[in-house]
Amino acid sequence: MTSDDDASASPTDRDVTSPYTLQQEGDDARHAFWADTVADRVEERVADRREATEGTSGEERPASEDPDEPIVIKGGISPSGVPHLGNVNEIMRGYYVAEVLRERGHEVRQVFTADDRDPLRGLPRTLCDLEGNLVDLGEVDAGALGRNLGSPYTDIPDPFGCCDSYGEHFSTIIQDSADALDVPIELVSNTELYESGEFDDVTRFVLENQDRAREVLAAYQDKVDEDYVPFNPICAECGKVTETVTGVDLDAEPPTVEYECTDMDAGDQTINGCGHEGTATLREGKMPWRFEWPAQWQILGVDFEPFGKDHAEGSWPSGQDVARNVLEIEPPVPMVYEWFTLDGEPFSSSAGNVILVSDVLELLEPEVLRYFFAKDPSKARDFSIERLDQLVDEFDRLEAIYFDEIDASEDETAFAKRVYPLVVEEPREERIRLPYTFAAVLGMTDDPDLREEIARREGHIPDDAPEWAVEGALERVEQARNWARRTENEFDYELKRSAIPAHDFDDATEAALADLADFIEDGHDPEEIQGEIYEAARRHDVDVGDFFSAGYRLFFDEEQGPKLGPFLAKVDQAFVVDRLRRER
Repeated sequence: MTSDDDASASPTDRDVTSPYTLQQEGDDARHAFWADTVADRVEERVADRREATEGTSGEERPASEDPDEPIVIKGGISPSGVPHLGNVNEIMRGYYVAEVLRERGHEVRQVFTADDRDPLRGLPRTLCDLEGNLVDLGEVDAGALGRNLGSPYTDIPDPFGCCDSYGEHFSTIIQDSADALDVPIELVSNTELYESGEFDDVTRFVLENQDRAREVLAAYQDKVDEDYVPFNPICAECGKVTETVTGVDLDAEPPTVEYECTDMDAGDQTINGCGHEGTATLREGKMPWRFEWPAQWQILGVDFEPFGKDHAEGSWPSGQDVARNVLEIEPPVPMVYEWFTLDGEPFSSSAGNVILVSDVLELLEPEVLRYFFAKDPSKARDFSIERLDQLVDEFDRLEAIYFDEIDASEDETAFAKRVYPLVVEEPREERIRLPYTFAAVLGMTDDPDLREEIARREGHIPDDAPEWAVEGALERVEQARNWARRTENEFDYELKRSAIPAHDFDDATEAALADLADFIEDGHDPEEIQGEIYEAARRHDVDVGDFFSAGYRLFFDEEQGPKLGPFLAKVDQAFVVDRLRRER
């Protein structure tokens, strides 16, 4: 959902339901998984709805009051720019509640609205193509965007030329992100809802009750006077959304409004209207967002909607107020989720601090990302690319707890047993997970046979492992290598296996390398090899730093690299010994 207007106040004398569903204290049974708590409240709402409508017959009811309709979980986004990982929060929170309700035998729809009839209020600094590649505004037709400020997203040409509109372009990326995580959302276009007439009845009802609508809105928004009309037509002349309605004729067929295309305030700038005076039907415009959001609840029959904490204090109170006191419906069960940051900083398209789902899935498995969103949404968290290995280790631990492979606390065990089946496609005890940093070490070579050989020698792949498990385990190597390259960390090196890099060592260094080769050939563990590197250098009066550099030169053609002893212990012994002797 979006909020383009300023909230000037919030009511103190109205019936306000707290959206902090997970933070409330009560007598409810304690669940290991937060989505069970939310599902309890959704079931209570559905039971109340069905009880209220039981025995009612012969009269048409909105979908939100039909006891035979499926439970509806909703989320939404204004497709104004790069749909990054933070925007997926709403999809995933809704998904887990939907899955819990399905487990309990309910039919559930998870809809996600693209609020694509919203007007473009400013030029984004960064955009992305359908593959997730970020581009600066200067790399696309920015002039076309500038000429369309104030127009609905679905009326603006796609700057990449691949979709029918700007709005469809970014909505497609949202759908692709959900598909990549195997979340079955129904993406609903607001523009299509208006154009198909789905909004007709509720829009007409709001206009029929303008006085009541103004009274409710005035508690939240400045500049609500007796001339305010809760409808924004699209100018037939310039295509911009205008906020000045001069007349309403609900007796016309179809109902119409008269308007003047006036200027629109958009943050620190003004979008100029063209001055055209015209007439629009209710399908040729949109309601302001404070009415549109509750109208979506009614049209789609929404039972639950999560939203970020920025909407908890202004948007939610006005939304439920409009629902109850203008539309005369009950709002859905709400849930506030905390934002998360990216490497310690807020997500920001303009600052370039964004990452897309497609980017993340080049670094880790979908189930690891699903696990991240399974954590308590009432707590702020950081999604750190630099420390992605820690998140993967957390997931691996969850998996091991689920299969009773390690000991854990009662709470950890309860959480793992409840959540793990929801984050993986199918629990398979024979699966193999290579430690993420170990996989990054294997990523230093392109040789798939060597990768598997090292993994088997280190005990990470059992002799009797099924082929599907081996293949799955080695897939993590490419992901870990992508991570090393993206972060340029200590694993971002390439083993030069096919040819000896150019080098020029003095006699003392060559003698120390020969000693190290003999030591490794005799068979020693990683830390013993690390210690011998220091000892060999000292015995031959070679600077320790220079000796490490000699090793890095031979294996990586670099002056630095990973911790050398453990690395040499992991690579096949014959190759290491021959390379130290410069024989291959």
